[in-house]
Amino acid sequence: MPQLPATPYPAEVRARLDADAKEVLARYPGSRSALLPLLHLVQSEEGYVSRTGMAFCAETLDLTTAEVTAVATFYSMYRRRPSGDYQVGVCTNTLCAVMGGDAIFDTLKEHLGVGNNETTEDGKVTLEHIECNAACDFAPVVMVNWEFFDNQTPQSATQLVDDLIAGRTVEPTRGAPICSYKETARILAGFPDERPGAVEATGGAGPASLVGLKLAKGEALPQARVVSPRVGQPQDAQPQDAQPQDGQPHDPSPSEHLSSHDAPQQTSASDPEHPAGPAAEEGE
Repeated sequence: MPQLPATPYPAEVRARLDADAKEVLARYPGSRSALLPLLHLVQSEEGYVSRTGMAFCAETLDLTTAEVTAVATFYSMYRRRPSGDYQVGVCTNTLCAVMGGDAIFDTLKEHLGVGNNETTEDGKVTLEHIECNAACDFAPVVMVNWEFFDNQTPQSATQLVDDLIAGRTVEPTRGAPICSYKETARILAGFPDERPGAVEATGGAGPASLVGLKLAKGEALPQARVVSPRVGQPQDAQPQDAQPQDGQPHDPSPSEHLSSHDAPQQTSASDPEHPAGPAAEEGE
């Protein structure tokens, strides 16, 4: 059924948003480029991107509401319905899932009595599963209003949401102190976080991330090998403690982690001289 036009913002709200939008537009040579921060701006007003907010963006940028809607529905950070003060996202992508992310998500759904993208009755917490927090070396990871809570367990995540609902102070593992979802949206729109110490609060990369960086730079590591040497690798390119290579497979030491590039291995199913035998159950 056709919908009635969106209800306009009250005059005082519209005046405030117009002033903020003017500041946002000044950052971009083309006004169309300001759509993403403007969507965050209207989200900071209502806690989600309403039809009124999309109409405001369309009018401000001389776009159609269809163009604005196409963007607002594409990006998951824009909410299309009222959300809680705290957006709790549980990573359920591959690594976090196998490290316990699925268990955390299931525990929180039962504990809070909500499903995915649903909000508690008190309006405090909206729970969602997210695909990746880009923090695999801290798996499993939970985010609250896009701030990191690393190495979580079902028990710690339950305590986290209980503290949020009770109004107790929670500290992220990395990043700025937690603020409300509306305040977070305003910061994402490009306005400064004026809370004392918030800008200075930060967090560095984790140890696993730094190991990967050192490997990429070719720097020496405390453990000489991460994977076993490639067959035929030049002797002068091998780690100092590598065994001489005679072209034959070898038994890996406990410090070695075999890679698919280290074939042939005697357990390889593709090796006709060493058949894998009957198919095993998945995971065996």
